[in-house]
Amino acid sequence: MSKTIPRISTRGYYDLTTGKTIKKNHYFLYPKKDFKKLIGVKDLTIMIHGLRNDNAGAIAKTVIAKNRLRHLGYSYPVIGYSYDSNTAGAHLIKHAKRALATGQVIAKKNGKNLSLFIQEFKKNSPQTKIRLMGHSLGSQVILSTIENLARHSKNKGILESVYFFGASITEDVPSSKKFGKLLNMIVSKKIMNFFSPDDEVLAWANTHKFVKGPLGLNGATGQTITKYHQKQVRPKNHRFASYAAVLGKFP
Repeated sequence: MSKTIPRISTRGYYDLTTGKTIKKNHYFLYPKKDFKKLIGVKDLTIMIHGLRNDNAGAIAKTVIAKNRLRHLGYSYPVIGYSYDSNTAGAHLIKHAKRALATGQVIAKKNGKNLSLFIQEFKKNSPQTKIRLMGHSLGSQVILSTIENLARHSKNKGILESVYFFGASITEDVPSSKKFGKLLNMIVSKKIMNFFSPDDEVLAWANTHKFVKGPLGLNGATGQTITKYHQKQVRPKNHRFASYAAVLGKFP
């Protein structure tokens, strides 16, 4: 990977065992000069990875997203959002529940960080359409970002669209009074959910009650908002590469 992948990062801001905040910084941009070049672009997509990804993993997921979107004819910039999702013990079954709980805490906290980047970027580049893509735990980062953005009425429609892949947030989110209202307010065009009843990781998490009714497993329940759409897909496994491979069009 010779070309540097631009990314918004909060690496090292949170304790990987407890989720406790270590640094008060909002985020840092790498490389900074690349972000200056993004000012004025027509369209921009931010890729948010899932659990058990270190910085190299975050970069790899962004490369996968960028390559797939290029293949589908999307010619605009694709950048990454890198956060502390490689929580302690996430690879061990005996620590899985605690590691996931810590990851969820960190993901929720990152909603504030990403929302600040989006607001600051849109202030400098108001015409840019911003799209968010989130895999697995990345869906929680997106949901928390929307919650934070919704605290200010000026952010109405600030996001063009949102795409969930193997989402670990719960299946009632698109139909709930609370989140339905927030999604409607912040997302201008559409929320797209790619779900798979064959997703072995989400099925395991659901069975063991780590995540009760993941949105990425069987899709949404109840009467969803009109901006919400979903598609059942058949990825080989839970990995983002597998979901990206079955993505048929974008945006």
